[in-house]
Amino acid sequence: MDDRKPQPAFLAGPVGRSARSATVALVAVGAAWAARAAWQIRLAAAGAPASGPPDRGDGRHRPLTSLENSYHLVSALGDAAVLLCAAAFLAWLLRIRDNAAALSGRPLRHAWPWVYAGWVTPVANLWLPRAVVVDVHRAIAPGQRLPRCVNWWWGLWLAGSLSGAGLMYTGTTDSVIERAYTDVWQLVAADAMVVAAAVAAILVVRTLTAAQRTRTAVFVRRD
Repeated sequence: MDDRKPQPAFLAGPVGRSARSATVALVAVGAAWAARAAWQIRLAAAGAPASGPPDRGDGRHRPLTSLENSYHLVSALGDAAVLLCAAAFLAWLLRIRDNAAALSGRPLRHAWPWVYAGWVTPVANLWLPRAVVVDVHRAIAPGQRLPRCVNWWWGLWLAGSLSGAGLMYTGTTDSVIERAYTDVWQLVAADAMVVAAAVAAILVVRTLTAAQRTRTAVFVRRD
């Protein structure tokens, strides 16, 4: 949304800036996970050192190779990108959700705390974040078909998060390195789904922001 255009007084505020921030953050996550995949392929190509895996068990670790050290750095940067992306995406989602409620003139199905709680509530986090996005679309584009990018985003997010060494992986970086030496393509497949989910999420942000711009313009003309 163009932040310079007049906005109806009842809206929470322009969503364009938060949409741009979310888009940049999603690009960063996609780039970070593509870099992870590239480093995992490099590790597989180099092969496991003769000294064995980094983690020997019982709290014992061997010194890391330079390539393994660089993967630790790439992984840490990716984790930081995810945290920043989560903050930017949720800020956009909360703003566009509040505006959608104002534009529709009725409460949405899911109250605003679910914008945050939906991601961390066990079991419910498998469907609630998508449901919040669907609520927003129905409020700002009543009667219109849900954009396909929403389902692609959510399906890819779940697949990339729950498989391989995706976003929900709880193992250590050293365990990922060990898997790269023996099963790299499963890791790369998980990374590819995260990258694809980030691309689909960008489309979601752009599509819903454009729909809200169109709906808001109707109210501006009425005023």
